[in-house]
Amino acid sequence: MSTTAESDDHPGLFLALELDGRDHSSRVLRDSVAAAEVAGFTLVTFTENPGDTLDAGTRAAFVSSSTNTIGLAPTVHTLTTEPFFLATQLASMDHTSHGRGAWVVGADNSAAAHEAVGSVVRKPDSIRQEIRDVIDVSRRLWDSWEDDAVIRDAASGRYLDPDKVHHVRFEGEFFDIVGPLITPRPPQGQLVVVGDVALGVTDLLDVAVVGDVDQIDDARTDGAPLVFLDVDADVNVAPVVDIVDGLLFRPTGAEALRRLLDGTVPKLADAGLLRAPTVGRTLRENLGLPRPVSRYAAAKENN
Repeated sequence: MSTTAESDDHPGLFLALELDGRDHSSRVLRDSVAAAEVAGFTLVTFTENPGDTLDAGTRAAFVSSSTNTIGLAPTVHTLTTEPFFLATQLASMDHTSHGRGAWVVGADNSAAAHEAVGSVVRKPDSIRQEIRDVIDVSRRLWDSWEDDAVIRDAASGRYLDPDKVHHVRFEGEFFDIVGPLITPRPPQGQLVVVGDVALGVTDLLDVAVVGDVDQIDDARTDGAPLVFLDVDADVNVAPVVDIVDGLLFRPTGAEALRRLLDGTVPKLADAGLLRAPTVGRTLRENLGLPRPVSRYAAAKENN
């Protein structure tokens, strides 16, 4: 059954599904993501909880080979993950998923999270700037290889053109990174960056997530290209159809997920309000987001 029908006056809503990892065996995880893909979801997000067997990034990578259209967005925390590793891990996932990678920006500042990695709890007045720096340097690292840096020239024995791989030379208050990234540029150029407006970095996001309709206009004013509303599985979406770009569903348990997949989503499809992804497109393409030009390639062209 097709789920891509659209009404005459509305392009449809993008749907995202949160899978928090609780009690998810590898089989349940794979089956849940597959069901969301069949239903027409554009994105699935992964958070972490204390005691999870696998971290969010590993779970996203695990399902990348068994899916074809759905975007994969693990939560990776900015305050407890080394930024170079963060950018590399996410770029690798974008490669393995053929351009379906995204990043939910996390900012766990709990003592337990810091203790697990040997870092220290951040002072409240420095958190926002550190988050901004991590997003900034991640985007720079994803740009550090130009799109045509890999040449595979057998005659000369050169794998890449060194003039098209750039040091980012980031110096900030919290860390310094020379770069470049150790992997070629991600298929999307840059991964889709998703974050809650409460982080205070909406202008750096591709998708801003709001918890209340009163925050939608502010998120757009602050520069978010797309705004998703965080909702539960049984929400009445009619009042928000014309004011948000997408919905992030957070079903609490298997029964709520079943109601969502078997009830809410088919109703949206029948009403022409489901904007399902297309096979063969990257996540950016499916979300209608442009593919960024590498800032380093652009700088060379402008000189």
